[in-house]
Amino acid sequence: MVSVAPTAMTTIEAKVWAALQAVPDPEIPVISITDLGIVREVDCAAERVTVVVTPTYAGCPATEVIKADIVSALRELGITSIEIKLRLTPPWTTDWLTPAAHAALREYGIAPPHITLDGVTREDTHAITFKPRCPRCTSLQTECLSEFGATPCKALYRCQRCREPFEYFKPH
Repeated sequence: MVSVAPTAMTTIEAKVWAALQAVPDPEIPVISITDLGIVREVDCAAERVTVVVTPTYAGCPATEVIKADIVSALRELGITSIEIKLRLTPPWTTDWLTPAAHAALREYGIAPPHITLDGVTREDTHAITFKPRCPRCTSLQTECLSEFGATPCKALYRCQRCREPFEYFKPH
């Protein structure tokens, strides 16, 4: 068991964050749960490590797998007293994806969500006709085939230039 003393807290916390960075999202394994932005905080107090997670949406079926993967990663560090807290407020948003997640999604063949511009509200962006860029050939000549892809957070598109289908990570 790792004893967390106040002087060692930053070292333990850094090790915990590094371990969490290595935990892949079960539905999109090319991005970590930290790059996905669902790990909201880490508290290394006394003998317990608490990790606060905001699922991508309430009822996400991957939440239990993510919790088990976090516990497993922290146990590999020798931490035995682990608490996982779910925080639903504020709700997760694709704005929490890191730039590394955007790049990894593109490289994997999933178009990342569009980035909200400063001063433009999400409601304003929905009023604009938006087409995701093809992650393979970067064309904007794309068409939506289905509002739902393999998971509720993705839509299925096809590039009209290279004709390849791809998933688009919907903003929310």
